[in-house]
Formats: sequence, structure tokens, C-alpha cells
Amino acid sequence: MPRRTSTPSNWIVATMTAAIALLPIASVHAGSATGAATEWTQLANNAQLIDLLKSSGLQVDNQLTQITQLAEQIQNQLKIYENMLQNTAQLPDHIWGQVEGDLNRLRSIVDQGQSISFSMGNADDVLQQRFKSYADLKTNLPNAESFSSTYQSWSDTNRDTIGSTLKAASLTADQFDTEESTMTSLRSMSESADGQMKALQVGHQIAAQQVSQMQKLRGLVSQQMTMMGTWLQTEQTDKDLAQARREKFFKSTAPSTSGGEKMKVEW
Repeated sequence: MPRRTSTPSNWIVATMTAAIALLPIASVHAGSATGAATEWTQLANNAQLIDLLKSSGLQVDNQLTQITQLAEQIQNQLKIYENMLQNTAQLPDHIWGQVEGDLNRLRSIVDQGQSISFSMGNADDVLQQRFKSYADLKTNLPNAESFSSTYQSWSDTNRDTIGSTLKAASLTADQFDTEESTMTSLRSMSESADGQMKALQVGHQIAAQQVSQMQKLRGLVSQQMTMMGTWLQTEQTDKDLAQARREKFFKSTAPSTSGGEKMKVEW
């Protein structure tokens, strides 16, 4: 991964989430966030933690870009299915199978966003616990919030928005919480044209929401990366200054002891 570049923000965008071990978009699982939190807290050595922070932020940025692009693709594809359904009594099984695949990928997108949010907030908590200089750093967030609490707020808002969209279609978040329950719900809805249209409309709305939410999450991650870059550079500057002072001290010439009155032993 890239290391320090000419600007702090570019460098630190390359800093954060090798430990998150985010899975490929097509195979993400809901439990990945929990494992990510464990990875951060298991790093007992502070130097290892810092090295890890320096090694992987681009992965997060690239992941969010891919997630956003995929959400846009799914949004457009579901609109095509909606138009097809308006011109036919019911989508045939082979077309509905593609719909199910797209909607399940959409569920995975939601999972990945939550995983990134959880992991980045957890990293913020660990750094605050281990480094006073980081905990004291002013982040310019509203109401003196930490990044951890801001990620939690983003996560809550995203879940609530999705829940409201599902509720408007007489569905629940539980029905789209896991791959198994999602597939069960979609197979039930596929039995009628009205059910198919409802699933397509809900999916289209959620996809649009995720495009917006992932852009917000990407902005939050970028803000955190920039702040962390400033902190890490300050820490390194302090270390370099201390080292320079030590070298100057040990290389300096001892003061002369000649020219003064010599001590005499008197009996």
C-alpha cells in the first residue's frame, strides 16, 4: 500500500483497514464487523497498531468507491426490471432469478457499509484509549463528538432509513437481514405481479439510499484519515526533534577545565 506522500491527506487515505479484512463485494457476510473489532483490540503492541494504520486506508477508500458504483448499477438495473414488469403480467422465473441476485447483492452492500462504519469507529476508540495525544486532538466534529460516535450515528440513521422504506411496503428489516431470510421473502413476493413490483420498488429506493449513504460514509472516512495523518505527522515530528536533540547533546564538545586555579592538597 502507498506510504507517506507529498500531502498528509493523500498519505493518510492510505492508512487504515488491512485489519478490517473486508471481503469481496459478492461474498460479504454480516459477521465481518465483529471480527474487525477484534483485530484492532488484539494488537497489544502500539507500534504494530500504528504500522497497521499506516498500511491500509486506500483499501477503505477503494472499497467504498466499489460499493457506491455497485449500488448505482443495481439501482439502474432494478428500474429496468420495473419497466419490464409494467409491460407484462409477471416477470418470468429466469428474470426474477436475476432480480433476486441483485437484491441480495444490495443487502450485502448494506452489510459492508455497516462493517466499515463499525471497524473505523472501533479503531478510533482504540487510539483514544492508547494515546493521550490522539484523545486530546481536536477533530472539529460537531458537539465535541468523536469519530466513534459519529460512525454510530451514521449507522443508526442508515438502518432507520432502510427500516422505514421496508415498513412502507409492509415489510420488516428482519426479512432482509440475512441472505436466507431475504431469499425467502423474495420467493414469496415473486408469486404475484404486485409482489414483484413491490420488491423492485423497495430495492430501487434502498439502492438510491445506499448511493447517498456510502458517499457520506466515504466523506467521514476521508475526514478521519486527514485528522489521523495530522496526528501521526505531529507524533513523528516530536520523535524526530527529540532524536535531533539527543544527537546534538552527545556530539557536543565538553567544556574546557583548564585555565582556572588548580586545586592543592593542604595538610
